[in-house]
Formats: sequence, C-alpha cells, structure tokens
Amino acid sequence: MTKPSAQPQLLATAERSETSPSLPQQTLDALNGDLLYQEMFHRNTAPKLLIDADSGLIVDANAAALGFYGYTLDQIRCHRVQDLNQLSRSDVEAEMRRARSEERRYFEFQHKLANGEVRDVQVYSGPIVIGGKQYLHSIIHDVTLANQYRDHLKEYKHLFKALPIGVYRNAPGADGSFVEVNQAMVQMFRADSAQTLIQQPVVKLYRNPEERQQLSDDLIAAGEIHGREIELVRLDGTPLWGSVTARKRVDPTGNVLFEGIIEDITERKLAEASLRQSASVFEHAKEGILVTQADGSILDVNDAFCDITGYQRKEIIGQNTSILHSGRHDDAFYATMRKTLETDGQWHDEIWNRRKDGSVYAAMQTTSAVRNNQGKIIRYVSLFSDVTALKEQQAQLEHIAHYDPLTKLPNRSLLSDRLHQAMTQCQRRNTQVAVAYLDLDGFKEVNDQFGHALGDQLLSILSQRLNRCLREGDTLARIGGDEFIGVFLDLEHPEEATPVMERLLDVVSVPVDIGNVTVKVSASIGVTFFPQFTDVDGDQLIRQADQAMYLAKQSGRNRFALFDSERDRAVRGHHEEIEHIRLALAREEFRLHYQPKVNLRTGQVIGVEALIRWEHPERGLLLPGTFLPAIADDPVSVELGRWVLETAATQAERWIYEGLHLPVSVNVDNRQLCAPDFMETLQQCLERHPALSPGDLELEILETGALEDVEEISRIITRCADLGVEFALDDFGTGYSTLTHLKRLPAKILKIDQTFVRDMLDDPEDLTILEGVQGLADAFHRQTIAEGMETTAQGAVLLSLGCHLAQGYGIARPMPGDEIPGWIARWRPDPSWNGRTRINDDDLPILFAIVEQRAWVRSLEAYLSEGLGNPPDSHACRFDQWLEETGEQRYGSHPIMSDLISCHDHYHQITDQILSLLNREHLAPARGMVSPLRQSLDQLISVMERLIEPRAIDHSL
Repeated sequence: MTKPSAQPQLLATAERSETSPSLPQQTLDALNGDLLYQEMFHRNTAPKLLIDADSGLIVDANAAALGFYGYTLDQIRCHRVQDLNQLSRSDVEAEMRRARSEERRYFEFQHKLANGEVRDVQVYSGPIVIGGKQYLHSIIHDVTLANQYRDHLKEYKHLFKALPIGVYRNAPGADGSFVEVNQAMVQMFRADSAQTLIQQPVVKLYRNPEERQQLSDDLIAAGEIHGREIELVRLDGTPLWGSVTARKRVDPTGNVLFEGIIEDITERKLAEASLRQSASVFEHAKEGILVTQADGSILDVNDAFCDITGYQRKEIIGQNTSILHSGRHDDAFYATMRKTLETDGQWHDEIWNRRKDGSVYAAMQTTSAVRNNQGKIIRYVSLFSDVTALKEQQAQLEHIAHYDPLTKLPNRSLLSDRLHQAMTQCQRRNTQVAVAYLDLDGFKEVNDQFGHALGDQLLSILSQRLNRCLREGDTLARIGGDEFIGVFLDLEHPEEATPVMERLLDVVSVPVDIGNVTVKVSASIGVTFFPQFTDVDGDQLIRQADQAMYLAKQSGRNRFALFDSERDRAVRGHHEEIEHIRLALAREEFRLHYQPKVNLRTGQVIGVEALIRWEHPERGLLLPGTFLPAIADDPVSVELGRWVLETAATQAERWIYEGLHLPVSVNVDNRQLCAPDFMETLQQCLERHPALSPGDLELEILETGALEDVEEISRIITRCADLGVEFALDDFGTGYSTLTHLKRLPAKILKIDQTFVRDMLDDPEDLTILEGVQGLADAFHRQTIAEGMETTAQGAVLLSLGCHLAQGYGIARPMPGDEIPGWIARWRPDPSWNGRTRINDDDLPILFAIVEQRAWVRSLEAYLSEGLGNPPDSHACRFDQWLEETGEQRYGSHPIMSDLISCHDHYHQITDQILSLLNREHLAPARGMVSPLRQSLDQLISVMERLIEPRAIDHSL
C-alpha cells in the first residue's frame, strides 16, 4: 500500500455522479484481502470512509461511520461522497481555497445523515493505494455541538458587550481590579477604552472607599447582593450613581471573582433630588402656585397662594378658577389665554384677580400647560406674584413722568406722545392740527419783584385758566419755566385757530390777585399747522411754533403770530450752507490768494495780504463775500481761520526758501481770536515754521470786532507781540472807536477802509475821514495803509495826505502764491507818484475845494443827463472862506493870486447862470452850459495846483 499525491483525488471528490454507483467485485476482494487496511480502517473508533478517488464512490465505511451516518455497509456503498455533502460545488471550492490559504489539513463540510439530519463535520482526507488503485482515506469528525457551543459563545460575548447596562467581573477586596468589562461600563465611567478601565483600581471609582469594602465583605458573606445604590465617580471626576447587582463565583482554579451589573441611575437620583427641591419650593415659595385640572378645577395651592388670596387650602381645592375672576377682563381675554396655552404651552402676562374679601389685586402670572404622553393637556400650573403695590407705584411714577408737578399739566414727554397721536389722527380724518407755543410776557419781572413762590402761584392759576379754554381732545402742556405748548385737534381750516388763540391771550392778560398783590402779565403765542407741504415731525412743529412765538414778541407782545415757512427755509438754507463750507474744508477746496502791499513813494513791496477763495466744484472760484458771512457766528469759522493761518505761514516760509522775504498778513475774526486755544494754536504754527522771523506774520482784526471786548483783545495783541506777531486794525474808520479805545489797542497798523479810499476823489466827507484817520495815526504813532486803491489819482491824493502805504486793484489783484515772485519782478510804481510829498495843513482847503467842486459838477451832470437825484443847490464853497482868510494872508503877494481869483469868479458866474436856469426849469439851456462849466473848473483846478507843491495832486477827472 503506497500514498501517491493527494491533490488530484481531493479535486475529484468535488465531482458529483449523475448515475447510481456500483462497486466492482475485484475492488471488494482487494479490500478484504488487505490485512493492514483492515486493521487500520475497521478497528478504529473514529468514523472513516474509503472513497474512490476517481468517481467519489464510497468504497468502504467502518462501524463508527455506519453508526454516524445511519446506513448499512451495502447502503452506504451505493453513495458517492458528493451525495452526503450538502454544500454546492462553488461552496466546496471556496472551502478548499480557505483550507489551503489557512494551511489546514481538514475541510469543513455539512453531511446529511440517513434520517435527513445535517451535521457539521471536519473531513481529514489522504490518498492510499490498495490493490494497485488509488483511494481517499477520510476521517470524519462530528463538530456540530462544538460549532453550536462556539456560536453560543460568540452570542454571549456579543451580548456581554452590547448590553446597555454595565457588566463586569472583578477580583474581591477594596483594591480589586476589573477582569473584564463591557462597552456600557466604558461609556458609563467615561473611559477611553476597556483596557483603561481595567487598569484602574475599583476603589478609585467609589465616592466613599468604605462602601467598596462593605460591598466586598457582603458578597463574600452572602454570595450575592441586589440593587444596592452606590455613589460612584467617573474617570473625569463627575459624580455617578449606580444600582449594583452582583454575585460571588469561584472559577475552576479556585479563585473567587465577583460578577455583576451596574445600572446608571444618576438621572433618577437627580430627578428625586429635584422633586424634593420642587416640593420644598412649592411649600416655601413666595410666589403663589396654583395647580388645576384641564377644566380649571383647582387641584392644589401653596401657602403663598393662600396668603395672597385669603382663601384657605381646604376651601379652594375643588373650586374652579373662575372664582378668582375680577371682572376686569372680558371673555376674549381668557379665550386668548387658552389659545396661547394650547399653541405655545405657556402664557405670561399681567392679570387682575379677586381675593376672598372681594378686593381686586394685580398679579404678574405665568401659566404652563402640562401634557401627557399623547400630547393632551391634563393640567395647568400657574405661578404669580402680587404686583398691586408696584402697579400703584408705577401709576404714581407715570404721573410724575408725564405731568408737571406744579401745574398738573402734561409735560414734554406726554406732549410728544399726544402730538404724535394727533398727527396720525388728523391724517386719517383729513383735518388739521394747530400747535401753539405760548410764552408769558413779563413773568421774569414778576419773579424778580415778588419772588419765585408768588411766581409759582401765578403759573398754577394761569394754567387752570388756560386749561379751561381747551376743547375736548386738545392738550396744553408746560414744558418749562413760563413756556406752554398747546395741541388743538380737528380744525377744518387754519382760521379756526384764531378764536382759540384770542381766548388764550385774553385769559392770560386778566390781572391775578395773589394775597395782597395784583399781578398782570400777557402772552406771546406762535402757531404752526400740520400737515404741511413737506414732511415734518413733532419736534419740527414745536420748533416752528417757537420761531413764530419769537416773532410775536418782536412784534410787540400780547399777540400771536403764524409760522413763516419762507423764513424757515432761509434759516435752513443757512445751515445747509454752513455744512457745505465744512465739507469743502474737509475736501481741501479752499485756496489762498495774496494781494501785494506797497510803499507808493518808494515802490517797495512791503508784504502781502492772504485772501481766501473757494474753488467750488460747480460754481468756480468764489470770493470770500459769497461764503464767509454764512459762518460769521459758527464754530466752523474758527476751523477755517486755523487753516488760513497755517497755509499762509507755509507759503511765507516757502518764499523764504526761494530767496524772497515777504511778510504775510492774515485776517482773524473775533471768534477765532478769543478762542481759548488761540495763543496755543498760533505758537504751534510758528514752531512748525522755524524759518519765519518776527514780523513775517501779521494778524488783521476788524475794528468793530476789536471794540467788542477791548480789554481782552488788547491782552491778546500784547501776548502776540511777545511772539513777534504784530496786529493791524482792518477797515479802520467803520467802527465806533474813541480815542481811549485807540490808545488802549496796541495795534501798530491802521488799515483805512476801502469805502473811504474808493470815493475820496468824489466825496468830500470821505476825504475828510481820510484826513482825520491819518491825523489820528500820526498822533498815536500808528502807521496807516489804504485799502482798495484803484487809480493812480487816488495814490497821488494818499501821498498828499501823508499815507504812503496802499493796496488795491490799482496796484495788483490778489493772485496765487506761485505768481507773486514774477509780479514783484515786473512791478513798477506810477511815475506820477515820484517826489510826492505831504501838503501843508494850511493848503488842505485847496485839496478839499477840488474834491467838492468835482462832486458838485458830477451831481449836476447826473441830474441834467439822466434825471438822477435832486437839482443841486447853490453851495457854500470852502475855497471862498480860504481865500478870504488863509489864502489872502498866505499867498496875497503871490503873482498867481490874480489868475486864481479871476478863474474862481468865472467859475461861479457859470454856476450861478446854470442854477438860475434850473430854477426856471430851463433844462436844455442848462445842459448847454455844462461843457463851459467843465472847462472853467479845469482852469480853476490848474491854478489851484500852482499854489501848492508842484504836482501835489492829479487833476484828471
């Protein structure tokens, strides 16, 4: 007997025969004759099969196999092994692949017994040769029970791990560790893994270590415990309550182990604690608690409920909550409450209820709906507090908050609310509302004369009178002091407000007797109406009425005035203009131009004046007169002034770096000069421009501004002088200065206003002012500079009066800073100014005579040619007086005097003839004599000039 390779025969066993097998006789004889085979095969107690390797036919079976399969030997020899195996061909092949991959020497199949039962078997097969033929020798092991045990064990382990409650095995003793735990234990104790929990001594999981020792002792003694509640600790330190059921077990080696389960009862313990706390709260709460059935019948109340309502617990339980109704709420109120509870599950609001004694109280109540598992409401729980005292206090506070304590009239807050309601109501009704602002005339005098106590009594009495003049729905409010505001509703036309205003004026003007004093005041009322063409709110209406009230006061008091929308638009336009200027400053739209100042006699450029311009993005370059007046009294003027100061200083310093030393004067208004930080701003500006020397920066202030506070302005000028900054009084001669003011203002330069300079050749009064200003300047050792010089003739007269410095269009127009150096290089003074000196005071009448005669001739021409003005009268000639007095004495022996007297007499003959014609209304002949009159005046002026210094004046007209 030999053993060839088993692989082919193993594969052959997978083949199934389609016909009934038969066993050849020679095969049987071979088996029976092989004694070794008989010994190995039939005397073995394990079931064995001998299988034909080619056909799969069962050739032989031992007694154990026959007993296992339930066949006789003849019966089993009629089967192939494929007939016994219940696996499909593909399953057989898969099992054979698994066996090879796992290097197993057996296959796991399912064999069917004669009685139809299927058993799990392990088949060990190997090839043998008997009588020269190859067979498979297969040993069959029944593993059905073993597999069942294995499956049961798997199920047990799965159940062990999957149980929702903790399952464990651990050693006894206080420090005994876990041997095994399931996943529920891991989660319960918040461990990372089962191994983490196993490594922990069990005692560390107990809140009280004594409990662990006690549980171990009890298990040793009793063998088991049931439902013991123990306070444990999770691995993260949080508390855990567990219900422990355990038993003692001895393993086959004699070791004692504890097996048990732990149920997490933490939520139940917390709920029990919460219930105990709730019960305590229910009994001891200061809020009333009411528990009712869904139909409103009362189940339970707490002590606070009894204290608030006056009902005893035994007499209120079983009653319906309707017993508490106060009657202040209608059925709709309670229907809304029920609907809210059904939809939201909770209702919270203020409610009025009735006590047992019939008194009504206010409660702040929260009611919650309690539902069963089906979502149906089964009861209600209400918590409430008695807020009656709070409501009363709130009412008092609301009265204080909305009413004037002295007059009991509504205050500003309540007025605002009622005015808003009135505006809304009138729009719905298509009516009008009148808002009246009333201010008492003379009330301050009453307070000053009789004291505030009597003034308060007067206000109270007048308030009652005024209030009686109101119609139903109207409101009169006191907003402070002696000011009241009325709101009058449902006016069809604005004229309907007139009788109401007149009644208010009448009742105020009636004398009031207070004690022994009779007081009489009046009222000024401003009225506006709503709605208007533009959208307005309540505050705007009050402001409009306030503006109208001031108009009534300015118009004489004891009257009412209507709001002027056109005037208001002008005011609002002014504010908008200010905002535009502020925005322009932020956008850097302003520019500085510089106008030269020169010495007419020497031609020297002594400095420039910085003049602001607005480079408007839409309107082009704007002169200061178009925008500066709008900000005269606004803080933005100070901001703009600071910008001018800084920009001018920067330009002056730039010129210095370019080799041009040119002082710059800057205009400052009174508001900027008196600002608290002016000196600090000026000093910081100088520090930022260290190249500037004393005198390089000059400040100009209007004379009228300086006179507002001479003391303060004088102090500021002195402090600026300490910094090397001098001052000039701008527009000098336009204010109301006195010699004392001029003495006290330490400004070194007086700038003669251009209005006097511009007309000095035509207006003797302007020339007189110029002479006076120059005289004051000389007397007080001040320097003058003339503004607005436009012609060379004006320059000549200025020199004759002793004013050498000037600026104006006759010299140069203001220009950007970068153009100044080029202009200076080109600048030449007029030749007619060379050598001009100040004329003698005795000869000033000649200069004035020239101006007077020019003015008279111009007025005559205007009347005759254009009909302007009145016909000129015969005028007193200052030159006549000069001739009779100073002239005769001074120039009596002068050879030109005879020519002067002759020209003067001829000039007056013509003027007398013209006046005679005008008196007879002969206008045409008078017009014909104008040309001879001019020729005569030219001859007279020419002779006059010859009496004074050569070329002292320019006689061109």
